[in-house]
Amino acid sequence: MEGTQTEGLDDLPPSAKLVFKVLEYNGPLTQKGIVQESMLSARTVRYALERLEGIGVVDEDVYFADARQNLYKLTEPAQEFTADESEASCTAD
Repeated sequence: MEGTQTEGLDDLPPSAKLVFKVLEYNGPLTQKGIVQESMLSARTVRYALERLEGIGVVDEDVYFADARQNLYKLTEPAQEFTADESEASCTAD
């Protein structure tokens, strides 16, 4: 199930947003690490990672410590999402 280019982080299910935040706070993790940190099921994490990869905010890389696993990390465009949130929370009128 591929995401469209117009789909953004706000359009994703809560589980995908949680996986995004886990990667934002902890840095690159394996799927098993994301499952442990988020306390979501492995199936839910897989689906969330697919959705995040579909909109281009998560990259999948080889985990050299164990080549059977992949390492997931936020992409450079994902930093725009986190920068937008911090700017929005800093402004108060």
